Amino acid sequence: MSPPSDGHVFVGPQGGQLRRSNFRDDWVKARKAAGVTAELHFHDLRHTGNTLASTAGASTREVMTRRGHSSSRAALIYQHMTSDRDRAIADRLGVMIRGGGGAASDSSVKDPAGP
Repeated sequence: MSPPSDGHVFVGPQGGQLRRSNFRDDWVKARKAAGVTAELHFHDLRHTGNTLASTAGASTREVMTRRGHSSSRAALIYQHMTSDRDRAIADRLGVMIRGGGGAASDSSVKDPAGP
């Protein structure tokens, strides 16, 4: 099944946007159908999505826009430091230093964290 063109991950019975009034019932039904325990809360998905966006390189402003945050404080919650990311940053800095201090935006500098 292809995702809906409006980009909603979860849709109502007729394919429309979920209503706040019955969202909890829809969430519980979807969670159970997926075989996921009650320990997973819907907000956990939001947190994971924002953390992944941040890890993928989204700036604080981009995370703010994606989530509708009006302050950088809220967006910063999703910018976790991980040992993998710390290693990628250190490797990137090493490449920049060895390359004579080239700018991070230099396309000739390969990001060890991926494409």
